[in-house]
Amino acid sequence: MAPAIGSRRLTVLREFRPHGLAVEEADGEGAPGARSPQDYDYFLFDPALAASPVPDPGDGASVSGADGDHELFVRGNQIIWSSGSRVHKRYVSPNTVIMASWCRMDTISDALLCVLQVDTLSLYNVTGEVVSIPLPYAVSSIWPLPFGLLLQKSTDGGRMVSSSSSLLNARDLNRPNKEYGLTYNVSCQANTMETDSKANGAIISSHLILKHPLEEPQATYFEEKEKLTMMKDFDEKTIWTSDTIPLMASYHKGKFQHSVWQIDGANYQEAMNENTMLPVSCDISSHKCTFRKIWQGKCPQSAASKVFLATDFDGLPIICFLLHEQKILLAVRIQVDDTTEEAFGDIKSHMSWNIPAFAAVPVVVTRPRVRVGVLPFTDILVLSSDNDLLLYMLRCSLRKNPSSSLDEHSTDVSYYIRFMRETLETLHALYENLKLNILRKEDLGCLASLLCTIASSLGEHTYVDYYCRDFPLNLIEFPSLASTSLRTPPSLFRWFEYCLHYGCDSAKLEDIPTLMRKQKVSALSWGRKVASFYSLLLGAERKGKKLSSGLYCEVASGSARNIEELTVLAMVAEKFGRQQLDLLPVGVSLVLRHALDKCRDSPPDDWPATAYVLVGREDLAMAKMGSARKDNGLWNNDNLTLMSVPYMLHLQPVTITTTASDIPISEVLNSEDSDSVYKPIEDGMEHIFTSTTQLRFGHDLRLNEVRRLLCSARPVAIQTPTNPSVSDQDLQQQQLWNFAQRTTALPFGRGAFTLATTYTLLTEVLVFPKLVLAGRLPAQQNATVNLDLSSRSVSEFKSWAEFHNGVAAGLRLAPFPEKMLRTWIQYNRPSEPNFTHAGLLLAFGLHEHLRVLTMTDAYRYLSQEHDITTLGLLLGLAASHRGTMDPAISKMLYFHVPSRHPSSTPELELPTLLQSAAVMGIGLLYESSAHALTMKILLGEIGRRSGGDNVLEREGYAVAAGSALGFVALGHGSDAFGFMDTFLDRLFEYIGSKEVYHEKHLNATTADDQSGNTGQMMDGAQINVDVTAPGAIIALALIFLKTESEEIAARLGIPNTFFDLQYVRPDFVMLRIIARNLILWSRIQPTKGWIDSQIPETVKTGVSNMSEGTIDSDEFDAEALFQAYVNIVTGACIALGLKYAGSRNGDAQELLYAYTIHFLNEIKHIPVRTASILPKGLLQYVDRGTLELCLHLIVLSLSLVMAGSGNLQIFRLLRYLRGRMSAEGQVNYGLQMAVSLAIGFLFLGGGTHTFSTQNSGIAALLISLYPRLPAGPNDNRCHLQAFRHLYVIATEPRWVQTVDVDTELPVYCPLEVTVAETEYYDETNYCEVTPCLLPERSVLKSIRVCGPRYWPQVIKLTPEDKPWWRSGDKTDPFNGGVLYIKRKVGSCSYSDDPIGCQSLISRAMHEVCDMPSARCSNKPNSINHSANRIDQLVSTYSANPSLIAFAKLCSKSWKNRCNFREFCSPVLYECMSKDRPSLLQVYISFYTIIESMWEHLKIGHFPFYDSLFLPNLKLRPCSGSSRRARLHSFHGRAGMDASNRGAARRPPPCRRTSARLRPSITQPAAALSRLSAAHLPAAPRVAKVELPFRLPRPSVAQPVVAPRRLRSTRLPAAPRVAEAELPARPCSLAWSSDIFCLFSPTWIAIDTS
Repeated sequence: MAPAIGSRRLTVLREFRPHGLAVEEADGEGAPGARSPQDYDYFLFDPALAASPVPDPGDGASVSGADGDHELFVRGNQIIWSSGSRVHKRYVSPNTVIMASWCRMDTISDALLCVLQVDTLSLYNVTGEVVSIPLPYAVSSIWPLPFGLLLQKSTDGGRMVSSSSSLLNARDLNRPNKEYGLTYNVSCQANTMETDSKANGAIISSHLILKHPLEEPQATYFEEKEKLTMMKDFDEKTIWTSDTIPLMASYHKGKFQHSVWQIDGANYQEAMNENTMLPVSCDISSHKCTFRKIWQGKCPQSAASKVFLATDFDGLPIICFLLHEQKILLAVRIQVDDTTEEAFGDIKSHMSWNIPAFAAVPVVVTRPRVRVGVLPFTDILVLSSDNDLLLYMLRCSLRKNPSSSLDEHSTDVSYYIRFMRETLETLHALYENLKLNILRKEDLGCLASLLCTIASSLGEHTYVDYYCRDFPLNLIEFPSLASTSLRTPPSLFRWFEYCLHYGCDSAKLEDIPTLMRKQKVSALSWGRKVASFYSLLLGAERKGKKLSSGLYCEVASGSARNIEELTVLAMVAEKFGRQQLDLLPVGVSLVLRHALDKCRDSPPDDWPATAYVLVGREDLAMAKMGSARKDNGLWNNDNLTLMSVPYMLHLQPVTITTTASDIPISEVLNSEDSDSVYKPIEDGMEHIFTSTTQLRFGHDLRLNEVRRLLCSARPVAIQTPTNPSVSDQDLQQQQLWNFAQRTTALPFGRGAFTLATTYTLLTEVLVFPKLVLAGRLPAQQNATVNLDLSSRSVSEFKSWAEFHNGVAAGLRLAPFPEKMLRTWIQYNRPSEPNFTHAGLLLAFGLHEHLRVLTMTDAYRYLSQEHDITTLGLLLGLAASHRGTMDPAISKMLYFHVPSRHPSSTPELELPTLLQSAAVMGIGLLYESSAHALTMKILLGEIGRRSGGDNVLEREGYAVAAGSALGFVALGHGSDAFGFMDTFLDRLFEYIGSKEVYHEKHLNATTADDQSGNTGQMMDGAQINVDVTAPGAIIALALIFLKTESEEIAARLGIPNTFFDLQYVRPDFVMLRIIARNLILWSRIQPTKGWIDSQIPETVKTGVSNMSEGTIDSDEFDAEALFQAYVNIVTGACIALGLKYAGSRNGDAQELLYAYTIHFLNEIKHIPVRTASILPKGLLQYVDRGTLELCLHLIVLSLSLVMAGSGNLQIFRLLRYLRGRMSAEGQVNYGLQMAVSLAIGFLFLGGGTHTFSTQNSGIAALLISLYPRLPAGPNDNRCHLQAFRHLYVIATEPRWVQTVDVDTELPVYCPLEVTVAETEYYDETNYCEVTPCLLPERSVLKSIRVCGPRYWPQVIKLTPEDKPWWRSGDKTDPFNGGVLYIKRKVGSCSYSDDPIGCQSLISRAMHEVCDMPSARCSNKPNSINHSANRIDQLVSTYSANPSLIAFAKLCSKSWKNRCNFREFCSPVLYECMSKDRPSLLQVYISFYTIIESMWEHLKIGHFPFYDSLFLPNLKLRPCSGSSRRARLHSFHGRAGMDASNRGAARRPPPCRRTSARLRPSITQPAAALSRLSAAHLPAAPRVAKVELPFRLPRPSVAQPVVAPRRLRSTRLPAAPRVAEAELPARPCSLAWSSDIFCLFSPTWIAIDTS
């Protein structure tokens, strides 16, 4: 062939051989002649196909084809993945490989290598992990799709195939998803009918779709006459699919035709609604695969030998069929419309043609590394029959109906004229589209010149005049043809003007270009979107996606109460955000900006997050996104980024690092520790100082003091003489022993204080704070003194303290976003069991982390035979599986209850403590189940002696059994017993009640129960009530909790006679009072009268007479009388604390505080005085130990009420109680434990948690506060100390903090909390200042952001008797305690301005701007002073970066441009006072236009390059009165004296436009001259905006007063809610709700309302 232009001569280098053959030869397996040359297969692929689906654009290695194509070589059962001589992977299959292909599936990020075998489909990921799927049907081929794998069944595909490796396949399929890195959730609860239906569908269908490795292949359907029919044609053989676009090519051998199908993933429910003839019933939640035929063509008797995908010059796909027999390449051009709702758009065939070809391949030559969407630009390399290689670069023609020849039209002039007119209309539509983009002015000028030439050649004078008005430089004479058409060119600006004047219905549709009214013209989508927004805003009717204006518009989901909100939803659906608004002409965008501003105050609740970002409410967008924004952030979402303003994308959140090291040493150390050398140590509380806690408690040192009081990692200071003697050393040891009692009790409070306040890395070992029992001597240079080991066993003394220390360390870990890994739990397991790890297991169980442990892990712990570790494990597992009745856990627990062992089982020596823990675990495991058998077992355990050797701990065992029984039947009342009527009688017999209603059945049951391994706790024939009564009372209290049962409450009454009172233990009286009031829950009132009503008249009269001395103490036992009296009062206080736990009720707080002070005064006189509520001189009749116990129990109740509040008054009281080191020896370990717990409760979770009054919470608190305190660290006789940590079950993270969405910093903010109406009070509103705690979910009705500084936000809730939302709950309206708010511009934060006085400065900002120092002056100091003041004001009252940057630019960069800086001052004030920073661009645009016009006229440069700025200069309202802000000379202050300023003149008033707008500009020169004469100043001045307004009087908002019972706790120095309101709206360039923009080049004026 002769050389021609563009031809190239190619040289053959060598024959291509697959790299896999070279690899086999290198391995010695592929010697020449060893195998048949036809028994292998290979294909090349882009390495990006097997890489991450979203490669880093900056990573060169991730670019397609950067390191050459990779090869997949298949021979026999081996697959080799190589790149040149480098082998990446080798795969070996158990059977021969039929076909292999790369594929991506839904919800799986990595590519999968799909390998088809005879009866198995194996899926390998890039790491080599495999999923094997047995194939019960014969599959001939597999084909990759963008969302799954297509399986082509063979002709006998309905025949079942037995799997040769069923065991292996079954094993692989049952592997959990996480082992493959998959995150897809597969439903395992399908009924039998659905399973059978799917199986039948898979049998019938000829094509199957596999969307996930752990799913079964699903049947496919094809669309025929708008109905779906199952694909059952086995002759329709798949010959090609695309893994980027959902397309499939097939060949039907019976019809001799090729077909191209679009594959859609349709919801099955939608298919059912459209077609009731579907034979298969499937899961409605699954998406079905549907084929839609888009092209078909007849062909010879064989299928295409090759099918591939190429692209044309515009990037549109072209499917090429190589017909080898005919030596033809058939090309089918596909048109993809991405404006529809489908994932890949609407796909249709556009045209087809033939190319002579012997062979053809797609190549990337002309534009490598360039993509349009998901497709690269791909050309076609063709080998012709003449052995010529031809490179085809396909280009689309402009003609609508292309044909193979144009010769027949070569002499038809009319055809070309028609073609040119169509071209003029098309390019004019593009011209109108570009006019709405201010960045395309240069392109618009070039297009205008071209259009002038085309229009002039066609004789379209109106078109020429139209373009010359916009670009006056085109005012030349053009030759024209004979055509005399005077068609008016379409004009979007004219259409906008008519719509604003008369409404959308009255405007002419001819003003909108025809092509723009077609929904599938992407080149004109910009103008279509803007016109559709105007149509909606001006009253156009919607008919589906069509508007009455003839335009097409999408509308996002959400409610719309007015046309502005509907427009916002349309802008969201069309992805038209603030970045796009900035590209519109100022006048056009002003109307849309006004619509956005109208929706900003209170948008609907059901809008998408992008809509909130569009209207400037990023706070609502963050709340809408919920937990997703914590991981991805707000601006990582592409849709939100599109809607936001560009300058917000580069903001980085500011964080304040507040740690323990930031706190001054003098603030951390108290006078007690002032002598010590400060060294940072790990005390378990170093993480508590966060931005949130500092915001709430940072105004004082209470958190530092709490940390000091609960620290056990430092030696305690001992005050001794400088030269101690021998007696002083003994005194040191005594003091050290007393301090050790307190130190060992500190972990109780530290665990509550740090509850769920920190996270840990799964690669770190958990660190436990130390328990230091040593002391230091400040008088002797802080010398250390150790506790004497000779007199006492310190190791035994610290055992349980180490257990509680481990619990405290584990409780500080917040619940993980995902489940805690079992490997991490085992990673923290020590080599030797210890008490600390046992406590850690209990803490993990209370946080429900032990759910990840398997029974094998539990067995490993049990096999260590460490009693305390077993105790922590049993309680932890039961707490983690609370209420589940898990059979495996149940067996483990019952194994540790010897009384339940069969009689033939050898007796096991289990400690009583371990049995108590197992019994309590049974109660937790069966919580609220009312399981009859479990209840019967636990009832017997109350009266049964434990099998251990410690008889002294049997009361604690009975208490554990009674508490467990109460948990099982929690709140069920009499319904829990059913037909077992003797249960109540047995419980009351355990209490010691004389009333027995079913004596016969009771005796029979008792005899039966006594036949077990262990006997009843009896002294002779009677039950030992001293042991069984506490457990039975607690059981009754929990079973009948909140049931209001008068009968049970009466039977738990207090004896009414002095004689009977002597035979009831006073502590049992306290328990009865607690139980009665928990049953009669609704009658508990925080009043002294209610507490007095709990005291029987006999006791009340006796105490009163004894106090007054009117009765002789010899007549009765005065000590028993007063003991009962103080225990009744204490029991009532405990019940009151449980009723109002976590409520911070003011009445309950004052009442309990008064009783606390009274008891404290009875023990030791203190200067605090309260009203006399109890008789004086109780210490004469009651021992001090009882008074101390009652005092600390009331303190604990008080801390329950104020849990999480950090109340200073109560904290000072607790600090005083902790500091008492009694010389009488009455302040023991139990009392120190109570004080430590009370401090922890008061600051529960660092102030982020509080208590719930749900049934389970009350039960847990009752067991934790059981009113028998231990005497020492190892005392578990009456109550197992591990049960003291069950309060965690009752905790709820009901805190909420407000975070500024712009700075991402926590801020103060007032919230109005609405509490629902109850039987005790009406619906109530009260105020809280964040961070704060919220009421329970059962009474919480709404939360509203109030105050004038932040944009309003309302969270409406439905009161439900449910627990608080758990961490990570997607339904949590508070997003884990974080409420994002947005501050209004012009207001300071409450931290900077607590009472609102500084915000008043913003009222006088205009005075600052207009003060003499701010004017143009020759003094540089005055200019700098004014500039600095403006800069400071803007940065103080606004966090908007555009305003701050503009203020700095005006004040520093443009110091010499005095006029412009003086113009910018009122502009900044306007934008700040109205919180409309987007108006800044509008003002600057107006200023630039006026200044540019003046500069042109001043230098005589005429005409202008363009007049596109003219339509932006007229603003007027459609109706209503208006106030005028005039553009006049800007030579000094607004309203300057014209006589002193020369020729400066104000423009005339803006006239109302007549009913019919008549734009009468015939020549641009005349228009500009008239414009200059009427509106521009004669002197070289620029216009300034006049700001006529008066400052209103400050109006102080009244604070919201909380009701008495729900009083808001106001902390010292907390920011006040009341403040002065923002100033009244000035008149500068502001508009009301009825303002719109009018476009006319005649006048330049601004009307505002």
